[in-house]
Amino acid sequence: MKKATLILAVAASLWAGSASAMTVQEFLTSANRIPRNPTALLRSDTRRLMNEINGAFKTVGEEQKAAQAANRRPATCIPEGAKISLSPDMILTRFNAIPAARRNISVTQAVREWMAAEHPCPA
Repeated sequence: MKKATLILAVAASLWAGSASAMTVQEFLTSANRIPRNPTALLRSDTRRLMNEINGAFKTVGEEQKAAQAANRRPATCIPEGAKISLSPDMILTRFNAIPAARRNISVTQAVREWMAAEHPCPA
């Protein structure tokens, strides 16, 4: 019984470690392996990157709402109900513009900085 518990604990810790935030460099490396054709949407790598970007935008939006609810100045001021439409080229252009020395930041941090630049809060 103890052996099974130990195995489950080790497996859980390995899984939790692999679920860490994707860096911009990891995102770009994966994106560069995906062919630029209609079949790209069928690839699991593409879906994983789309989920990463969607999760980052969701996190940034939730942070903004939480800061506003707590009467703190949020990092971003994305207009309520704003529909942000991004193409893969826009994302890759933005992420490739990040200096190589800073590409170890998470995709969420990159999106946070991007949205702060695009939708700054008034002083």
